[in-house]
Amino acid sequence: MALLEVIDLHVAFPTEDGLVRAVQGMSFTLDRGQTLGIVGESGSGKSVSTQTILGLTRGAQITGQALFEGQDLLRMPKNDLRKIRGTKISTIFQDPLSSLHPHYRVGAQISEMIRAHESVSKADGHKRARDLLKLVGIPQPDRRVDDYPHQFSGGMRQRAMIAMAIALNPQLLIADEPTTALDVTTQSEVMALIDELRRARSLALLFITHDLDLAASVCDRTAVMYEGAIVEDRPSAELNADPRHPYSVKLIAARPSLTAPLRLGYSAAAPPEPSGDRVRGCARETLVGETPVREEASVRETSVGETPARGGPVLEGPARETPARETPVLAVSSLSKSFRVPGSDRRHIDLLAVQDISFELSAGSSLAIVGESGSGKTTI
Repeated sequence: MALLEVIDLHVAFPTEDGLVRAVQGMSFTLDRGQTLGIVGESGSGKSVSTQTILGLTRGAQITGQALFEGQDLLRMPKNDLRKIRGTKISTIFQDPLSSLHPHYRVGAQISEMIRAHESVSKADGHKRARDLLKLVGIPQPDRRVDDYPHQFSGGMRQRAMIAMAIALNPQLLIADEPTTALDVTTQSEVMALIDELRRARSLALLFITHDLDLAASVCDRTAVMYEGAIVEDRPSAELNADPRHPYSVKLIAARPSLTAPLRLGYSAAAPPEPSGDRVRGCARETLVGETPVREEASVRETSVGETPARGGPVLEGPARETPARETPVLAVSSLSKSFRVPGSDRRHIDLLAVQDISFELSAGSSLAIVGESGSGKTTI
């Protein structure tokens, strides 16, 4: 028996403009220790489907089944479902800053989650929170356990969310776009941590992302969502190398390249629009009339509308003239910034966040400041 089996899930939201069908007939299975990636553009129904499984969509019309260890989560009493969340199924959300309460210390929030499900003392909960922060790679966990979320970098906040998610040894971990707000280096570290913990604890992982390459590197299988349904579900390597459904082909082709000419305003598909009790099809003319190849019922044929494409023009490698020298709109010279933070033995130390930065920005020009988390970009 699969750990999680979702059967013909439909989720719709009543609105003033009609019924918005966010998920339309979604089905998949996930075995113990397996990793499934769900990919698709914004609005395809990825997050709504997993939130519905956990009972977190309010005011929605829901049909279908979500069987976890044979029990239907969609028809389970709220109190029973609440006991499963955190203990057997845990979630890592997209934005850890909004998921962590700004008024409470990080360790206290992890401890609170543990004590909500287990009968442990406040001191034991605090100790377990500190040990979990150490496990996920937070430096100086004895001190940082009492910090507030705003004192953590983006990568550290996400690690804290991972610590909270694994605190009670769940069987299923749902990671909903866990690296969107992170730089590529920190993203790699966080995903390596999730994968390491998954292997060490034999977790099943449901990984929601818009990043096909990331899904391919982490997941055993990848399911592609389009208009609220899974249209292709295959081993990740096979899907990336030989996509069968026309939408998968276009989605992979839309990935940006470091070597190909710049393409501006290009979209793999326009998001569907609610209209009464139905949803208009994708506005991609190239999909109209194409019939997907079926492979063991893992590739689903979808109805595609004939609305004109709404994507912007494709501009390949636009040439830009260097503007004449003029008085800059913004001139920064020798900018430095330090913060006084608590050190050891109740002493304070000065943390240098920005050191001797200079740059100019002229009218009509653009400047990108890039770097890893903690390099000083936002402080500037």
